[in-house]
Amino acid sequence: MIKKALRYGGIAIATATLGVGLAAASTINVGTTGPGSSNQTSVNNNNNVNQQNNNAINAINQNVQIVTTGNSNVSGNTNGGSATTGGSTNSFSLMTNVSVTNSPFGASFVMGSDSITLNGTGPGSLNQASINNNNNWNKTNNNTISVQNNNGGNQTATSGTANVSGNTNGGSAASNGASNSSSVGTTVTVNN
Repeated sequence: MIKKALRYGGIAIATATLGVGLAAASTINVGTTGPGSSNQTSVNNNNNVNQQNNNAINAINQNVQIVTTGNSNVSGNTNGGSATTGGSTNSFSLMTNVSVTNSPFGASFVMGSDSITLNGTGPGSLNQASINNNNNWNKTNNNTISVQNNNGGNQTATSGTANVSGNTNGGSAASNGASNSSSVGTTVTVNN
């Protein structure tokens, strides 16, 4: 009579997972299990990563500038002098930088080297060993970025009026000019 022994004592299984997206090697060693033994081993490695990045950024830049010089009047004099108003100047400069960076997690899983070793299992042995690696990575990026620069019609520079009138001897009237300057720069960078 032949006795069949079902032995699992000689089976060693090692597996490890290192961090998100990095699976280390799985190792199966089957040895010295005797003749006619049945050995079945299976290792299932499942790595599931669900990553969701939600970015909502709203930047509003508004510029309102009004500069007005006064009026100058020389009138009703025998000898009138000159009437002069000063100049008006507006200057506007804006730089808006928006930068979004999410998770440096790589674009793929890095798998280790799996190993199956069968040694000294004896004659008539049935040996089955399997390693299954399943990796799923789902990444969703929701980016809503709004940058508004409002400067239209809000920046005004006006110089006053210069009036020389009703004088016996009138001087000169001068009104210096008004100037506007506006500069807007916007940079948006998104890395997911």
